[in-house]
Amino acid sequence: MEEKQKSRASFTSRIGFVMAAAGSAVGLGNIWRFPYLAAKYGGGAFLLVYIILAVTFGFSLMIVEFAIGRKTHISAIEAYGKLDHRFKWLGYLASIVPIIILPYYCVIGGWVFKYFGVFISGQAGASSKDGFFSNYIGQTAEPIVWFMVFMIATAIIVMLGVEKGVEKVSRTLMPLLLILSIVTAVYSLTLPNAMAGVKYYLIPDFSHFSVNTVLAALGQLFYSLSLAMGITVTYGSYCSKKDDLEVSATQVDIFDTGVALLAGLTIIPAVFSFSGGSQAQLQQGPGLMFVMLPKVFSSMGFGGVIAGAAFFLLVLFAALTSSIALMETVVSIFQDKLHIGRMAASILTLAISVVLGLLSSLGFGALSGVTLFGFDFLDFFDFISNSILMPLVALFTCILVGWVVGMKTIDDEVTISSKFRREKLCNVMIKWIAPIFIILILVSSVLNSLGIIKL
Repeated sequence: MEEKQKSRASFTSRIGFVMAAAGSAVGLGNIWRFPYLAAKYGGGAFLLVYIILAVTFGFSLMIVEFAIGRKTHISAIEAYGKLDHRFKWLGYLASIVPIIILPYYCVIGGWVFKYFGVFISGQAGASSKDGFFSNYIGQTAEPIVWFMVFMIATAIIVMLGVEKGVEKVSRTLMPLLLILSIVTAVYSLTLPNAMAGVKYYLIPDFSHFSVNTVLAALGQLFYSLSLAMGITVTYGSYCSKKDDLEVSATQVDIFDTGVALLAGLTIIPAVFSFSGGSQAQLQQGPGLMFVMLPKVFSSMGFGGVIAGAAFFLLVLFAALTSSIALMETVVSIFQDKLHIGRMAASILTLAISVVLGLLSSLGFGALSGVTLFGFDFLDFFDFISNSILMPLVALFTCILVGWVVGMKTIDDEVTISSKFRREKLCNVMIKWIAPIFIILILVSSVLNSLGIIKL
């Protein structure tokens, strides 16, 4: 067994920390999930609600998790217990989340890799055919190959360490991701009838507003900002005491929301241009990216093929930065708990992820007849992690910080490096408002997944 590390790895600068944290937040949730939810739940009305929640609810939970990480200087599995020994179990609950999410996230990352390969190899027309996506994921060998490519790429970066791997790659990919987001959005805005899509997306029409709009925005915010996954606690533990946590959390929030906004400006105007604003096409849901968008890009001729390749490269970068954050969190957990080195922890994480990832991939193919409580493997893992564990972790984090150890614990940590300008907002959110929101997310997402209500 490798000797236990004597000192904890750390980011070399605040910009490195912000880029890595933004990379953890910016992922498939922004570029795949956000646009289809915005399209489905009222466009501008959804966008307005989301932004309000991001600067209040999202910011407050994020800075609390950053502060817990920096104060305890340890990964999520031990951090909560270090604040109060009675909450040691919460560290284990939080640690299960990235272990469950990483494998199936890499399966979806493999799908993105496949689509990028299809577009750059000149086969965009094939991807636009009905049944292409379902036929592809229903295979056995090829989806596993792409999953393994994506998984191994993630593992190699994490094995290189916090400074040479996670931070260096994030500082390179995040600016490229932002540039690609702008380029693809600008291209989409030049399409015929695109402005009708922009109007639907940016101008609130409260005739489309409902309770489901708020619930969908709450759920998306959770998913998008990587809250209650142990990621922000882990990245906070790599922070210097000199880093301004409030400014960092604000910058991550802006970056994350900005990329989601640009993704919507790419997808929704393009779908409007292709379909004339058909509500049926806008209501495609999760299939919007893998089923609808290839049809949109293929219909645009050569320019659309280039745009499609750029778009799926953008999604690939986003997926990779988030998978790195997930794996880094799991590796940090194993290092702290098992007292092993980074390489051993990375290999252990890779082995577990390959086994669980194979189940998720084969769940659409060779194991398609096997279900868990009515879910295929990928949907089951997604349900357990996103609909149950993450809300529970966030709820008990609010209870621990707001009512047990006290908000002063967080306030004191934040003010080590700077004045806490939004201290009162954070305190009210964590003690009173966030728990109500989280209970709403938990109840609505479980009822929706069980088919009792429809969101």
